[in-house]
Amino acid sequence: MATRNLTAADFNETVESNGIVLVDFWAAWCGPCRAFAPVYDELSQEHPDIVFGKVDTEAERELAQAFQIMSIPTLMAFRDQVLLYAQPGALPRQALAEIISQIEALDMDEVRRQIAEQEAAAE
Repeated sequence: MATRNLTAADFNETVESNGIVLVDFWAAWCGPCRAFAPVYDELSQEHPDIVFGKVDTEAERELAQAFQIMSIPTLMAFRDQVLLYAQPGALPRQALAEIISQIEALDMDEVRRQIAEQEAAAE
């Protein structure tokens, strides 16, 4: 599956209706963003079961602000509507492939249990 552009209008629906969603926050003027784009696109072709979304931070300023994007590129990874990864910086191919493998291997019941425990402890 090719990458798809995400906007404020379809971001939540995309995350809510797909198992794994990766999101690349980028801008056309950003050199590291342009360097990361081919790696991201290549892996999107290898993982047709994962949604690879892109958010243009210039066109979608409110969305970038909502996620407190301070530097680009920033990659976020969601699985079953849970944000699992959010880090700035262009990743080499192998690092992105490893993140994808780790996300696919997670036991989401265990992740949700840990989140519930953390939320209970915070109260």
